[in-house]
Amino acid sequence: MLIKTLLNDCYPVKRFVYGRTRLTGNLISVEISARKGSRGLCRDCGHGAPGYDRLKERRFKFIPLWGYDIEFVYRPRRVQCSQHGVIVERMPWADSKSPICEPFKIFLAYWARMLSWDATAREFRVPWRNVFESVEYVVQYGLKHRVLTGIRAIGVDEIQYQVGHKYLTLVYQIDADCRRLLFVGKDRTAKTLLRFFYRFKGHTDQIKTVCSDLWKPYLKVIKRKLQHSVHILDRFHVAQYLNIAVDQTRREEAAQIKRDGYEPILEKARWCLLKGKKKQKASQLAKLKDLLRYNLKTVRCYLLKESFQHFWTYKTRWGAKRFLDVWLERAMRSRLPEMKKVAKRLRKYQELLLNYFAVKERLSNGPVEGLNLKAKLAMRKAYGFRKFRTIELALYHQLGNLPTPTLTHRFC
Repeated sequence: MLIKTLLNDCYPVKRFVYGRTRLTGNLISVEISARKGSRGLCRDCGHGAPGYDRLKERRFKFIPLWGYDIEFVYRPRRVQCSQHGVIVERMPWADSKSPICEPFKIFLAYWARMLSWDATAREFRVPWRNVFESVEYVVQYGLKHRVLTGIRAIGVDEIQYQVGHKYLTLVYQIDADCRRLLFVGKDRTAKTLLRFFYRFKGHTDQIKTVCSDLWKPYLKVIKRKLQHSVHILDRFHVAQYLNIAVDQTRREEAAQIKRDGYEPILEKARWCLLKGKKKQKASQLAKLKDLLRYNLKTVRCYLLKESFQHFWTYKTRWGAKRFLDVWLERAMRSRLPEMKKVAKRLRKYQELLLNYFAVKERLSNGPVEGLNLKAKLAMRKAYGFRKFRTIELALYHQLGNLPTPTLTHRFC
């Protein structure tokens, strides 16, 4: 069976025909020529136009076959379009400036989701730039064809992507039936989040619930743009505030005990105080049991933190509010500076905290934190990206759940 017979079966090219094939080492070159009587199409408008001249021979990489590299060889025509003047014709297998075919772009983008971009480039013997172009092509297609209807709940968060306090603003859809990345923005400012609402204009009216932390620029924009939505303070960030209070209290008290010359009982006690009991090792549980015998500030702070977990078990807003009022009063009277800071913050934003019980489906940034972990893994797998555009493409490619162009090859 001829190579061009296989190509005609799996990847027929309209208005063009496959010609002579040539084997050089492990490279198969396939010549392409325009079908007799066919006119070249303008690259911009797609209308037929008379020929003007031909350019030099160009080569386009195709998907490897049985260990052989395959390339298409073609001399592009320039056509004289009535609207756009003299311009290179439209070639259905590749963009006029790209050295790789569109099926090969989809192929590389598929593997770039599984492997790092460097590993994909090495395995298929292409420059890293070709992998970048392939991911960019697939992401642009996906963003153009994604469906934005039915977005009822979103989560807003930020992650650090470079040293020096450089952050990304990420907006996710966190509906139970669809969890995906909707928007990536540079920095964590109000202007960045406003850019999300500008791009999704006409689709934000259907958002019923939004979940975020207490970062003031986000709170300001959400209050302004989603007045009709229920804004929920994320429970995972509340747990983080409480853990920070416990850890800071432990550090200060451990230093004071050392200065006073007492037994350093708080050494190696960090994780037994911060981790949940179900996740602790036997040694950590034993250490915690030993600590609870002492009347330390750290122990009192830990007990306040643990008692707050009952807040999330309430079924009604009324019951949760009553518990919160009692807990806030205990925290303010505890004479624990770090815990009093948390209590003041929660009292200021208690309406957002109580909104957790305002919706039937208990929402939190749990899915967001999981997606953030995948985002960090994607960046770490690539050993870091220097430019924001590269990070943006990688995150959309990994987490956007975008539709992909149809590919002639299936992966078994």
